[in-house]
Amino acid sequence: MKSVSASPISEKEWARTVVEYAELMGWWVFRVWLSVKSPAGYPDLTLVREGRVVWAELKSEKGKLTEAQREWLDTLYHVTLHVYVWRPSDWHEVQRVLGR
Repeated sequence: MKSVSASPISEKEWARTVVEYAELMGWWVFRVWLSVKSPAGYPDLTLVREGRVVWAELKSEKGKLTEAQREWLDTLYHVTLHVYVWRPSDWHEVQRVLGR
């Protein structure tokens, strides 16, 4: 008897599956829905839960990373996380943190 193989899952379906599962597991999910005006290559998902941040690029089984995606992922892999709330009155702190 011939085996029936499942049809390949699209990147869109895969993303929906991952997002639904992450939300079910209590992750906060950030996803850029329309990336036309976003920086090229930024990962599809930013997930946050219990002191952890996960960046994930989602691809179909045959999907390939772009060079920009590779660069973002390589950079994020070595990240040290800092969190700020900045107002105009914090300009000196902005300069201190972001300056060289």
